[in-house]
Amino acid sequence: MTLERSDENLWERHADWWQALCTDGADPEYAELIVPLATELLAGYDRVLDVGAGEGQLSRVAANQGATLVVGIDPTRAQVGEAVSRGGGPAYVRARAEALPLADRKFDAAVACLVFEHIEAMDAAVAEASRMLRDGGRFLLFLNHPLIQTPDSGWIDDHILDPPEQYWRIGAYLQESVMVEEVQKDVFLPFVHRPLSRYVNALRDAGLAIERMLEPAPPPGFLAAAPEYPQAVTIPRLLVLVCRKGL
Repeated sequence: MTLERSDENLWERHADWWQALCTDGADPEYAELIVPLATELLAGYDRVLDVGAGEGQLSRVAANQGATLVVGIDPTRAQVGEAVSRGGGPAYVRARAEALPLADRKFDAAVACLVFEHIEAMDAAVAEASRMLRDGGRFLLFLNHPLIQTPDSGWIDDHILDPPEQYWRIGAYLQESVMVEEVQKDVFLPFVHRPLSRYVNALRDAGLAIERMLEPAPPPGFLAAAPEYPQAVTIPRLLVLVCRKGL
């Protein structure tokens, strides 16, 4: 399946859903995990690019830490408009991740947070992020964990066993797939699943070396909302690859 332009327009249609439920502290995974990690990993970088910036949540993190140049890129008109209205210092450009209208080696750091699993042209997007970075620059890739968050994955409550057992089902991990998922009632968004090796090899081909790999446990706010799954603390939902552009 290939994402059609109408699928891409789903982001325009549901931008308000994202803005209401995933920003300004509304989502515990962002508020308690992603934003603190981004704050730590972007500290000290002066020129920051936010790829797939949405309404600018992480762009504002970088600006608030004193970065003198922060540029957020997003293809969605509704998200860029909201980002501009929220202000906070960053500049925003409406563009696709695989075709960035910016000069080479302009940034010290780049971040792509929960974005590349929605991009079909992933290899080109990784290459563009690398092109934006000076030698020695940092690239932060936040992903829904590709091994755990596979198509048809999810909690299984097995009441046939005695005693009953609870476990996380892994879907077709090695099979790349493109789909439109209903993330909430009547909210449909496009997703691309690919195995972790595809990301690692794309990073290598673009001259980006992985320095650290983080698999944090779900934060307390998320766990509190899922008391029926006591084993949730053992299942990482997020993967963060901290990369350096080769000298």
